[in-house]
Amino acid sequence: MPLPAILQSLRIPVIGSPMFIVSTPELVIAQIKAGIVGSFPALNARPASQLDEWLHRIRQETEGCRAPFAVNLIVHKTNTRLEHDLALCEKHRVPLVITSLGANAEVNAAVHGWGGFVMHDVISNRFARKAIEKGADGLIPVAAGAGGHAGSQSPFALMQEIRAWFDGTVALSGAIACGRSILAAQAMGADLAYIGSPWIATPEANAVDAYKAAIVEAGAGDIVYSNLFTGVHGNYLRSSIAAAGLDPDHLPSSDTSAMNFGSGGNMEQKAWKDIWGAGQGIGAVDSLLSVEERVARLEDEYHAALRALSERTGSTADASSV
Repeated sequence: MPLPAILQSLRIPVIGSPMFIVSTPELVIAQIKAGIVGSFPALNARPASQLDEWLHRIRQETEGCRAPFAVNLIVHKTNTRLEHDLALCEKHRVPLVITSLGANAEVNAAVHGWGGFVMHDVISNRFARKAIEKGADGLIPVAAGAGGHAGSQSPFALMQEIRAWFDGTVALSGAIACGRSILAAQAMGADLAYIGSPWIATPEANAVDAYKAAIVEAGAGDIVYSNLFTGVHGNYLRSSIAAAGLDPDHLPSSDTSAMNFGSGGNMEQKAWKDIWGAGQGIGAVDSLLSVEERVARLEDEYHAALRALSERTGSTADASSV
């Protein structure tokens, strides 16, 4: 099945994933201008009224760009802002909505009502089926190694199970940080790569300098998987956990019933404000680059990987046409 029209003109097949706190209009606009999808969590706009301002600014400053913007909505029942944020997405005709933490048929229908496209992030084939049954248009399989909230399954397992029955749009997430990995995601059956952590190490990211430096300095072995900080399992930088006075190798489990996204929920707890999310792919991030520079680097790596693969397999694929 062909990609929806809004995703057919990207510079490279990449969605910049929405990151808690880090993704604000500066990062989103830079991503869109660089030719990839830029996205942010609606809950990053605080107070809630700020979301209207953000959406107006993003739409105004990216008018005419080849790439669209996306808004991430937490559809979990504890998100007391969902109705408010959804109404603003409708007001601004957000072209792409990314839903998380529970498929919601009513939200999907609302987005379709203004002509928007819905992609739902999932950590298993079972959740993928539920999302499509409830009206999602596309899927974001969040595999092992993804930054922030992440699943534990191999991307190979997730993709083969999903592609056995679903031929719609898929953006694969999980430790993708270089152009070769973007091509690998496509080889597994994904249409796009869903990339988060590399954007933290950019001037446009809303992150403190120490966080950006930690992304550059760390590798896959520096990532810890835990549900302590939000009630949902995710990947975090070991150094930030240790700096908070905790033992990264002996973290207690969180009570998932305490999860609360009413205004950011327990992700806002001051005790965890310096716990930094990151994915296992950060070993590929070796310097601080602007968004444009990082997209250009990914583009070069992607086409180099395609040429190398063509030589190995004897195919006649033209990297310039991808």
